[in-house]
Amino acid sequence: MAKRAVGTKLLIGTVPVGGLTSIGGIEKSADTLDTTTLDSDGGYRTFTGGFKDGGEVSLSGYLEPDDAGQVAMDTAFEAGGTQAFKIVFPAELGASWEFNGVVTGFSTGAELEELVSFESTIKVSGKPNLVIAP
Repeated sequence: MAKRAVGTKLLIGTVPVGGLTSIGGIEKSADTLDTTTLDSDGGYRTFTGGFKDGGEVSLSGYLEPDDAGQVAMDTAFEAGGTQAFKIVFPAELGASWEFNGVVTGFSTGAELEELVSFESTIKVSGKPNLVIAP
């Protein structure tokens, strides 16, 4: 049965990032390598799997300058190194994504008659792991 996303959290290390209204999902993809040869049958190309990519995770929400998680995201962006992240879905789903990533974007915005916004992007580094609790 489908479940609501309310209660989903993103953690950088062990620190939750507050004020989020949207957490983009893990977008795994794989390259392919052409294995076609001059003696391949049927006139069709053949392929094998290449490197895999965990994609990017996008975040958006409301700016909360005193939120430890948002501060950690900005600090991680400035440092440029790999950090541990976790997307924790609501408890009734018993699932989470655990991955390492590099913060590749951090922005804020202000529009007339809107709340001050916060957006960030994380490039997944290595294999993301979908953890299903028993």
